[in-house]
Amino acid sequence: MATLARKLRVTDYFTLGWGTMVGVGWLVVMDDWLLRGGSLGGILGFTIGGMLLLPIGHVYGQLVMAMPDAAGEVAYTAKVFPQSVSFATGWMMMLAYFIVCPWEAVAVGKIAGYIFPMFDSMELYQIAGKPVYLPHVIIGLGLTGLLTLLNYRGIRLSATFQNWTTFGTLVLFVVFVALGVAKGSPENFPPLFTHTPFVSVLLVMQIVPYYMTGYESVAKAAEEASPEFRGRGFFKAIWMAIIVGILFYTIVIAAVGYVAPWKEFTGEKFMTAVAFERAIGARWIVSIILVSALLSLLKVFNGNFVAASRLLFAMGRRGLVDRSLARVHPFNQTPSVAVLCIGLATAACMFLGDAILVPISEVGSVVSAIGWLATCAAYYKMGPVLRERFIATIGVAVGLMMILMKIVPYVPGHFTGYEWLALGTWVALGVIAGWRGQFRQTATALD
Repeated sequence: MATLARKLRVTDYFTLGWGTMVGVGWLVVMDDWLLRGGSLGGILGFTIGGMLLLPIGHVYGQLVMAMPDAAGEVAYTAKVFPQSVSFATGWMMMLAYFIVCPWEAVAVGKIAGYIFPMFDSMELYQIAGKPVYLPHVIIGLGLTGLLTLLNYRGIRLSATFQNWTTFGTLVLFVVFVALGVAKGSPENFPPLFTHTPFVSVLLVMQIVPYYMTGYESVAKAAEEASPEFRGRGFFKAIWMAIIVGILFYTIVIAAVGYVAPWKEFTGEKFMTAVAFERAIGARWIVSIILVSALLSLLKVFNGNFVAASRLLFAMGRRGLVDRSLARVHPFNQTPSVAVLCIGLATAACMFLGDAILVPISEVGSVVSAIGWLATCAAYYKMGPVLRERFIATIGVAVGLMMILMKIVPYVPGHFTGYEWLALGTWVALGVIAGWRGQFRQTATALD
């Protein structure tokens, strides 16, 4: 059986985990974050929500060291639960990763339109009142094609791309935050909360799982570690990704609230850039922010592409979906069929345009939490020592809480019809895919 190339180091796993987690939400939907919770509500929401993920990150770190399998959650749950649970968990996590790819393909068009207003033209159609422009579609398709080719050619090429874009983002982030904060004032922070303090923090915490999903992508590339790699490196990469992710999100929210009276800019396109431009009084700060956002977009797109394609490949290898998805390119040593499928599906979904941005965040939060809950439950059932079982129990409770606060109708910010439609569609596709995989597996056994 052909195997995947083994070329990844600890640095590569960190940039995969953190790079897959942090995208361009801090630029594209910052107004949504602040309108949910206010400046302090946003900071507390991401801080508390992120800290709650540390026990889950601990569980993932232990499991990936013990089972370095690209199937990730599928492999962990398969040890202690029926195949149906294992498949359902994997299918939910597949959505968590895949759903980011068209999100970023759409977002790159929005950023390009902000830089070059001429791209906001040639409207093709509208979805939910949001126009879809031909130049946006062309740019998104071009980026999708580039990343599909990159991942088809080899993991080392993809990892090098991930490293440069990740560290480039961090450097530019430090630069523009430092420059902007030097011109800001604490008087700009109010309103600290947009609702009551509790509701404000809760509304922000509801979307944290989506924007913090990615640290567990380390597990999806576990089979591609270099021969000299030590298992403890997986654990370090996951924890570093979560902690740096918390710091990034809280700092950028605090910076936007500090540099200018943010309430005045919530109706602006890319309010983060507008707020910093107002504080500095010059357009060049916007250029730094947009370059940082573009690098961030590239890395999060690539990271989720890697995670989604590896998970799809591993599910095919286990016969949970069509086994042709488990093919490995004989020369590139990449899951070539799975890579092409993710690329084509991304290209198709991005035609939904801007209307998918916020609903995707909502659905992504729930499916991520489902995967985390199942993983922690599986770890608990494996019977580790009492301390580890306690941590797993906390992880289960956190995952369950994150699910309930989005699906219970009485909780502010719960699912609307659009989110239920998106989730229901994905579940239906999963039933079809699982049935086909099981049918082919049975047919092969009979032959």
